[in-house]
Amino acid sequence: MIDEIQKRILEEVADLHTVPEGAYNIRANGQMAGRNTTANIDIISKTDGSGIDIRIKPGTKHESVHIPVVLSQSGLKEVVYNDFYIGEDSDVVIVAGCGIHNCGNQDAEHDGVHRFYVGKNAKIKYVEKHYGEGDGQGKRILNPGTEVYMEEGSSMEMEMVQIKGVDSTVRTTVAELAQGAKLVVRERLMTHGTQSAVSDYQVRLNGPQASADVVSRSVAKDESYQKFDSRIIGNAPCSGHTECDAIIMGKARILAIPQLEANDIDAALIHEAAIGKIAGEQIIKLMTLGLTEEEAEEQIVNGFLK
Repeated sequence: MIDEIQKRILEEVADLHTVPEGAYNIRANGQMAGRNTTANIDIISKTDGSGIDIRIKPGTKHESVHIPVVLSQSGLKEVVYNDFYIGEDSDVVIVAGCGIHNCGNQDAEHDGVHRFYVGKNAKIKYVEKHYGEGDGQGKRILNPGTEVYMEEGSSMEMEMVQIKGVDSTVRTTVAELAQGAKLVVRERLMTHGTQSAVSDYQVRLNGPQASADVVSRSVAKDESYQKFDSRIIGNAPCSGHTECDAIIMGKARILAIPQLEANDIDAALIHEAAIGKIAGEQIIKLMTLGLTEEEAEEQIVNGFLK
């Protein structure tokens, strides 16, 4: 059964206030806490390890899959492998969130590896939210790995969000795109205290007219550390763009490493990176409207990360 703490975390990471419609698999403290399949979407537990296979039939339209994970047990560490087989011409939304509530003295860690096999002309929206809370001395650690294999004409939009409470994260994403495949990534990230966050993207554009757009917006506060490492590799006539836009506050540190590799004369690749503090005139303008300096900063940060 899901307890009240776990219910609140589910709201944060998957916007779930009740049991979701459609297919879902809810994992709580290393155990399955609920599952539902549909005529077009099957979820099967792996027999050779921890994790699930999600199989979406060709032509499936306007359906969703929710696979949230919650940890509320201090000291629990787990690695889970989830594989998605997405049939041709399907159009689905996949929501995967992980939240950790740690009030103990031991570290709590969830490492999820998600592999996507996207069929021809399939269209996927993938939302991944990470969240941490709890007043214990133990750390909240999340290390997600994502692998994406896209067939001809397929498209995938990835929304990667981590706004609060995760002490340490290394987020690794690799993608392989065939002819005409399109990948869009929108990362939103905030760190505070002494948190550390590393984002590593490697996208290979292998087919003609393949395209990728990888954009990160982040805020680093206090003494936190962020590293954004994005590499787009053009192996065919293709187009790629990667961008990091970051606000730095306090004594934080940010390292941005946008990289391009062109292996074809018709590979058109662009990268951009900008790191800076909040402009003083922005804060003053909001303070003239009656906000305190702290409130003004918060408004600017929230608007930037939307």
